Amino acid sequence: MAHKVLYISYDGMTDPLGQSQVLPYIIELSKRGYQFTLLSFEKKKRFDSERSIIEKIVKENSIEWVPLFFTSKPPVLSKIYDRWKLLKTAFRLQRKNKYDIIHCRSYIAAEAGLRLKKKFGTKFLFDMRGFWADERVDNGQWDLKKTLYRKLYDHYKKKEKQFFLEADAIVSLTGAGKDHILSKDEYRALSIEVIPCCADLGYFDFGKVAAERSQKLKGELAISSAKKVITYLGSVGGWYMTKEMFAFYKQLLLTHPEFILLILTKDDKEKVIKEASEAGISAEQLVVRYAKREEVPVYLSVSDCSIFFIRPTFSKTASSPTKHGELMGMGIPVICNDIGDTGKIIEATKTGAMIGSFTGEDYRLVIERLPEILSIPKAYIRQKAFDFFDLEKGAEKYSQLYSKILNHNDQ
Repeated sequence: MAHKVLYISYDGMTDPLGQSQVLPYIIELSKRGYQFTLLSFEKKKRFDSERSIIEKIVKENSIEWVPLFFTSKPPVLSKIYDRWKLLKTAFRLQRKNKYDIIHCRSYIAAEAGLRLKKKFGTKFLFDMRGFWADERVDNGQWDLKKTLYRKLYDHYKKKEKQFFLEADAIVSLTGAGKDHILSKDEYRALSIEVIPCCADLGYFDFGKVAAERSQKLKGELAISSAKKVITYLGSVGGWYMTKEMFAFYKQLLLTHPEFILLILTKDDKEKVIKEASEAGISAEQLVVRYAKREEVPVYLSVSDCSIFFIRPTFSKTASSPTKHGELMGMGIPVICNDIGDTGKIIEATKTGAMIGSFTGEDYRLVIERLPEILSIPKAYIRQKAFDFFDLEKGAEKYSQLYSKILNHNDQ
């Protein structure tokens, strides 16, 4: 009989993250004989527009999907309500289906997972995704000078310790995150598996996009064949340093005016154009588009190189950008800063360039290397993606973890 897994995600499946970082793993693990129920929190607007797509995917892969709705107002109270809904639903599902494993994506999900373990003895996998409480401090959401946020922070750091010490398995996105955890005396004996944000390299494959289709899209985007394209993929702002990216691009144009910046994002187009304008970048030097997941490979195919900068904070030590593997799968060299394991990967693979600091001098040093960066063969970059970001290898690591904790239960 197939082992049953309840996968809990506070991220929605109708969000790009759910489609790139949750569903592909669950589909691969389903092929390995696990029977999944997927409990997720969806944003109402995205759910209305993307629901049919996700329903088709889960039906084709025999996955039971239980979507709940994410609430955002009022602050704090909405999260308490979401946690109550999550716990109530998870308990109901556990009583009905008697899962063998609760796979919890990040901290909100892990609160429910730990409760289920204590109540039912179910195996609990803590897939931490990052230092969640510290992320909220680093991004300004939680001001620790305010009593409420200090209490929330202390609560989740206490919970974090419980998750580490009581989980049957722990997954970190980065070796840097794992090293930080194991540097603490109380955690030295923990076993932590590193599984980065992998990419479906069968899907993100430059060889599957015909040159004619790529050229046609370039024309549709009003980018002449003489132009080169530097691409940014994903959300604008937040953890991603948009101002610094625009500053780099502006400096790039001084010596390489042939470049166009292509931004592929679900964020508001006019807002992005306004931010670029404030940074001194004209509308003619910029193309902003929203690409559905199935369109992303062909949009990326027009790229000569790519760029992303992540805010260098403690909490991002455990960050693994989803886009990194997707870009490498498409054979695109990456210009980025050193955060999590990205610097190590760039240096080990020689598939791009790393910014040392966000200064004009460091930008110049990378720009001087641009001919070398652009000459890296696409096939080589793609080959190196398999060393770090192969979805099948990531799914196999999860499968081995599942077997390990289930076999431990049988002994």
